Formats: sequence, C-alpha cells, structure tokens
Amino acid sequence: MQNCFALIYNPQSRRNIEADPHYLEQARALTQGRVYAPQSHDELRLLIERMAANPVTCLVIDGGDGTVGSVLSALYASSWPRSSWPVIAVLASGNTNLIAADVGFGQRGVKALHALRDRLQAGLTSAGLRWRRPLVVTRAGHEGQDVLGFFGGIGAFARGIDIAHHPGILTNIAHDAAVALTLMLSLAKLFSPLQRKRWLEGVPCSLVCDGRPISFDRHFLLLCTGLQRLPHGAWPFWTEPGAQGDGVAYLDVAARPRRLLTAIWHLLRGRAPVWVRSSPQYRSGMAESLHLQMKHAFVLDGEILEPGADGALTISAGPQVSFLCI
Repeated sequence: MQNCFALIYNPQSRRNIEADPHYLEQARALTQGRVYAPQSHDELRLLIERMAANPVTCLVIDGGDGTVGSVLSALYASSWPRSSWPVIAVLASGNTNLIAADVGFGQRGVKALHALRDRLQAGLTSAGLRWRRPLVVTRAGHEGQDVLGFFGGIGAFARGIDIAHHPGILTNIAHDAAVALTLMLSLAKLFSPLQRKRWLEGVPCSLVCDGRPISFDRHFLLLCTGLQRLPHGAWPFWTEPGAQGDGVAYLDVAARPRRLLTAIWHLLRGRAPVWVRSSPQYRSGMAESLHLQMKHAFVLDGEILEPGADGALTISAGPQVSFLCI
C-alpha cells in the first residue's frame, strides 16, 4: 500500500497513561484504522507477520525504548524482507527515550501524526532519514527469539539499572530527572565503604571482540550501543557522534580502574582525554560482534537478558533501519 502508515501504541508508556482520550480516535482516522496496541510479545509478532503481507510505508511507534526494541525484534523474527522494512518514526513516550533522542521524529500526539501524513504524501527523501543498526542479542536455547535494542551493558551499568527500577524513580519521575537521579545514586555507591569494593571489583566475563579476546578477567563496566548520539552531549566512546561508522560502539572498563571518577566526569561530557585512551584499563572501539561468556545478565534498553544455555550471549550489529526525523 503506497505512502500509508500504521501506529503501534503502548498505552502503558509513561506519557501515554494520561494521554488525550481523543488521540487514538484521531489516530484511527489519520491511519485509516491502522492503530494497534498489542498486549504481549506473541500478539506483536502476529501483528507484524500480518502486516508483512500488506506492508505500510512507515511504522509509527508511540512508546519508549523498550517498545521500539520489541517492534524491531518482531520485525527481525518475521518473514518481512529486511530490504523492504518500513521507515520507522519514533514518538517518545516512555520512561527511557534514548533512541528518540538520537533518531526520534521530534513531535508527539496528533500534531506528529498530521506531520507524518504530510511527509508521506509529499514523498520520502533520504534527507529526512537517519540510518542505524540496532544491537542484536543472540543466545543458545532462544533460537528465533533474538532481542533487538540500542543501548546495553553489564557491571556497573546493570547495577545502575537495578537502582533505576526502584519504585518511584522511572515510574514516577520524568526521564531526564530519572537518569540524573540514577547516576547520582550509582556514584554514591562508590563513596560508600560497604558498596565501593563490590562495585569496583566488577563482574567476571570472558569477552571476545570480533574474534579477538579481551584480556580483562573482570569488568567494572561494559557499554555498547548502535546509536550515534546520546542526550546532553554524553558520549563515552572513543569516536565522535555521527562519525564512528555503523557497527557496535563499545566501552570496556576493567575492574578497579584508576582515576575512575575523573574518567566518568570527562566521558559524560563527551570527552575522552589522551590518558583515558592510552590506558589499558579503558578500551573503546567499533565492532561487528561481541561474544560474552558470563553468569551475569546483560541489560538491553532496560530489559534483563540472562545468558543462553551455554552461559554465553553474542551482541552483533543488526540490519540497517531507517528512521524518519523532522
């Protein structure tokens, strides 16, 4: 069907809970009834499979990072040819919206849907599109259930996510405030004698990057992303946003790293000083795949993923996905 779009709506996303009650009614009119709110992953997969037989030009996702990842995971598992996937438009409505900060449409609500309709009627051009490769997490025992997302990690990152999931933080506080509060609470652990040692000792993990083993036995922090920009200028990787290629950008910090707080201060401001780049305890780069052998979970866009049946998981750069932006 030419130049039409569908809306996948998450009613549980934080900004949608108190949405305009007339929003969905107007959305149905603008999309010719193609508004969906699947209640489970299985229902979402069935929906995407049906849409593959009658494809749309643009798929609008009204939700947060988790919703975007779920839709991309369903697309990845479907029979929809990847070369003809629809353009994705993200309307940021979730507890976390890192994806929208990089490739979001830039508007919400009925105003966004009118703008989308006008853009599609005028014809899409490459000037309005941004291309990204999501992370694909593959695990033994979960064949056909690969999970896609854009930002993940282990170690201190996973522990910080545990803090963020505490009642009253992500559920009741705006995204930017929740991120700031989570960061402050996480850093506070480094000043607590009771918690500092456990956090700094990191987690055991055997890491292989594009077939090359990384020498760290324990990792204070591992971050990886398929995004090219993070909010507030943060970019804890050795490459500049928008110019680092299209693989998996990663940062690996060994357990008990030296000058940690100073490094965090610089990296959160999008800077990687020479001493950080040259330190064997801080490593960053671009990869097509990262293979992790560990007992701990990997956190992807807030979702906790346990290792596979063999105690491992692989993070790889997925197919190109086009996002429509203002």
